[in-house]
Amino acid sequence: MTQARASNLAIHGGEPLRAAPMPPRLALGPDERAMIEDALAHYAGRGEDPGYQGHFEERYTAAFVATMGGGVADAVSTGTAALYVALAALELPVGSEVLVSPITDPGTINAIILNRLTPRLVDSAPDSYNVDAERVFARAGEGTRAIVVVHAAGQAAEIAEIAAEAHRRGLRVIEDCSQAHGARHKGRPVGSFGDIAAFSTMYRKAHITGGAGGVVYSPDVELGRRALAHADRGKPRWREDFDDRDPTGFLFPALNFHLDELSCAIGIASLGRLEDTIRRRREFIAELARRIAAESGTCEPYAHSADDSPFFLPIVVDRGRHDCGKIAFAEAVRAEGIGLNPHYRYVVAEWPWVRPHLADGFDCPNARDIRDRSFNLYLNENYGAREAEDIVRAMAKVEAHYTRRTG
Repeated sequence: MTQARASNLAIHGGEPLRAAPMPPRLALGPDERAMIEDALAHYAGRGEDPGYQGHFEERYTAAFVATMGGGVADAVSTGTAALYVALAALELPVGSEVLVSPITDPGTINAIILNRLTPRLVDSAPDSYNVDAERVFARAGEGTRAIVVVHAAGQAAEIAEIAAEAHRRGLRVIEDCSQAHGARHKGRPVGSFGDIAAFSTMYRKAHITGGAGGVVYSPDVELGRRALAHADRGKPRWREDFDDRDPTGFLFPALNFHLDELSCAIGIASLGRLEDTIRRRREFIAELARRIAAESGTCEPYAHSADDSPFFLPIVVDRGRHDCGKIAFAEAVRAEGIGLNPHYRYVVAEWPWVRPHLADGFDCPNARDIRDRSFNLYLNENYGAREAEDIVRAMAKVEAHYTRRTG
């Protein structure tokens, strides 16, 4: 039988293990501030205010394209805008079904719906936040015209295999790289496998352009240009005879999703240190995983690799060995001063408002299972050995209280 025991857990009024806040990211650092000053000086020298589609966006998108190995990129106002524009650029028939990953932000789903397309959910692979080729094509139907592959939690999905089979079937592939900027698969960056890709560059992402922002990228020049027009009121800016003041030459109705020059200046600096940002995050996860393996009896880190661009790290909990549920366990760890999300509520099939828009009532048991067995640890490149030690000590403290004992 389970034995009652006294508690010194912070959630029960005890002293928190970690009193100091977890390290802030402060991604708007000296390099980013210097680029803002450069942009202001540049436009002051021209006797102009900084606007958009100018010198710094040209530099930023050129640098972005270089990291992707060629193609066309456009900086836009948000990651959601990037997804909307990417789908709009494909110009799919109204009502087309779009296969989509089961764990994602509402922005991914909304971009599909607001392009007058129909989301068709795909389950994730077992023990994964991401889809694989087997489950993607098991859900493909006669009305399927495209696939949105989300690279969740900073880890690449099985994108090479998915893209190859999709293109063999004549399906378009959109990569949602919002949580995985800089992650790689089979030696190539995510975003370079599909027809078009969307990136979020908001302030919490590995690479930022300020408070909000996004990038639409395509390896195909013509598709990239169509995206550019969909992001800017249908303007064909690439044409030599283009006149910004003559709407008679615009191509089609579209909204304005521009990113401003100051944000693009920030992006130049942030992109320049992306590899260092990713390296430091990976080093932290490696140290944390080593400590968890040595010191935790009921938790383990989500599968990770040297190709990841960590955004958050799921921690998988052996629920059968605790006297409490996973959420209660995670909330107790959080109360010890550890930043985390006890329960990731981004399983699309659970959102009541989205159900009328879905192709069918398909459930996603694999996605729900991995979510229900894990909590998500926040992290950034400033986490180090001290944070790894405190996280594992906090988990061990909670384990010592809740690990099931019989007698």
